[in-house]
Formats: sequence, C-alpha cells, structure tokens
Amino acid sequence: MVKVSTFFGMSVGAFLFWETMDKIHVYIALRQDEKKERMEKEDEIRRVRQELLQQAKEKDSYA
Repeated sequence: MVKVSTFFGMSVGAFLFWETMDKIHVYIALRQDEKKERMEKEDEIRRVRQELLQQAKEKDSYA
C-alpha cells in the first residue's frame, strides 16, 4: 500500500511540476513578446522623430 501511495504521490507531484513549468514558460514567452513589441514601437517613434527633426532643419535652412 505504501508503494502505491508513493507512486500516486510522485505522479501527482510530477504532473503539478510540469503544469507549473508550462505556465512559467508561457508567461516568459508573453513577456518577451511584449518587450519586443515595445522596443519596435520605441524604434518607430525614434525614426519618426528623426525624420521630423530633419524636415525642420531643412525648412530652417531654406528660410
């Protein structure tokens, strides 16, 4: 009986471990995706800002 209960306990423990690892993996992947998207948005903002500054400098040089 002890062997059966030990086996059952270890099986449940392994299942809980793998489920937890899966949830952690999904959480990390989502955070990486959010970070990547945020960095892409910041790069786009920098690019547009540089273009606007360049256009402003060109207008100043013509005036």
